[in-house]
Amino acid sequence: MNQPNLFQRFQVFASRRWLPTLTLLAAVFAAWRFGATSAVQAQQPHVLAGPQIDAPAGVPLTQPLARPALAQTAEANSLSIVSDVAELAVQSVVNISTTKMVHVQEQMSPEDMMRRFWGMRGADRGEQGDAQVERANSLGSGVIVASDGVILTNNHVIDGATTIKVKLSDGRELTAKVVGTDPRSDVAVLRLEGKVEGLKALPLAETEKLRLGEVVLAIGSPFGLSQTVTMGIVSAKSRADLRIVDFEDFIQTDAAINPGNSGGALVNLRGELVGINTAIFSKSGGSQGIGFAIPANMARSVMDGLLKNGKISRGFMGVGIQEMTDELQQEFHVQGPGVLVSDVQPGSPAEKAGLKRGDIVQKLGDQSMDSPRRLRAVVGMHAAGTKLQAQLLRDGKPQTVEVVLAEAPDAQAPKKLGAGALDGLTIAPLDDQSRHKFELPPQIGQGVVVTDIADQTAAARAGLQPGDVVLEVNRRPVQSVADFQKLAGRAGRLLLLVYRDGGAFYLTLH
Repeated sequence: MNQPNLFQRFQVFASRRWLPTLTLLAAVFAAWRFGATSAVQAQQPHVLAGPQIDAPAGVPLTQPLARPALAQTAEANSLSIVSDVAELAVQSVVNISTTKMVHVQEQMSPEDMMRRFWGMRGADRGEQGDAQVERANSLGSGVIVASDGVILTNNHVIDGATTIKVKLSDGRELTAKVVGTDPRSDVAVLRLEGKVEGLKALPLAETEKLRLGEVVLAIGSPFGLSQTVTMGIVSAKSRADLRIVDFEDFIQTDAAINPGNSGGALVNLRGELVGINTAIFSKSGGSQGIGFAIPANMARSVMDGLLKNGKISRGFMGVGIQEMTDELQQEFHVQGPGVLVSDVQPGSPAEKAGLKRGDIVQKLGDQSMDSPRRLRAVVGMHAAGTKLQAQLLRDGKPQTVEVVLAEAPDAQAPKKLGAGALDGLTIAPLDDQSRHKFELPPQIGQGVVVTDIADQTAAARAGLQPGDVVLEVNRRPVQSVADFQKLAGRAGRLLLLVYRDGGAFYLTLH
């Protein structure tokens, strides 16, 4: 038998002695390598699958990238969109300072939860008759919406102002006059005086297209610090029942806004004005992530009416309405949101459309009805002559009717009277708003509502109270505010028939 050579002997030795060892070492090395790789991968952020975007120049795109949040509302490859929009939009936002005379006792309580954004700075006290007054300076913001000097702001920013100064983003300081105001929506329209050139107007967005979660910028002058920009998202839409103003359809945002932001701009990432910053919900007075803005569509409607006609034309439906409580839902055998029709005024648009007591309005126009204030806001945001489709339930069966809105009677703010026995008395029409505010029953079909009474006046001494309904003046029925003024102006001594708490009584006023 041939003896194995040296090479063959080595092979046999290696297979018997070293092969198992080498195999074990190879396995240990492979396990270590795999574990190290897994550990590195575990430390990397997980990239969610999504639409691809173009990589920046010079950067290879080796894997799908998650789409940035900003790209949901703007061009995907515009990496500086926020800065671009902010730098353009601040040119349209102005600082507003006013001087006004206020009674000391009339100042707003600092504990008010729904804080307004203008703050008092400096005061000169004096005496005016028996009342102590202050000359106060207040600060707020505004938005240029037309190149000829038209500015949108809040009514509470300029309410009672004797002078209005506007500071532009380029440092120019100008005076402005009030074109008109609408306290019921807290919108005011100003116009810069004189010939002003080089103004940058901010376009108004169609707020029906605003999306929940959309990125927005709040721009204004918090604490007098002009050209301040904060960023957030749209937290909610169509907020109502906040009891800030009569007509509420607020955009809610978590963009930081503070005192001085009132009247400033809420802007989307297309550089459009989506809202006028108006109020915050706060226990401290500072931003807590819940702010409210008037939608641009509502502000546009008010502005157009004031610029074209000098007044607000609001729609009128002519129904008494109430909230659908759990008990009422059981009684009417319905589920879900809706507004119950408790009364239909004779000859009103509602009666002409065929609405009846007991109907449940679920949708008006393109908006769902979840509260009486929502229905009033929708009606009030449309002008007379507007046609709205009302989707409702009647005896459990769905129906659709078309309502043609009429002109709201005495649609303007409550009228403050100031002569003789009527001095210090403020009255308002007996409409849906006053009925809801003072919880007046639907069977009170005529009269005017007392909304405010100054102290130490004839009306206060006579015993009139806010919420009283004046039915007659000197034995003559009262149908409207104008009717009351006409009848009351004929005599120095007045005999009033007043409704209060379910009954009527007479009192004299002189």
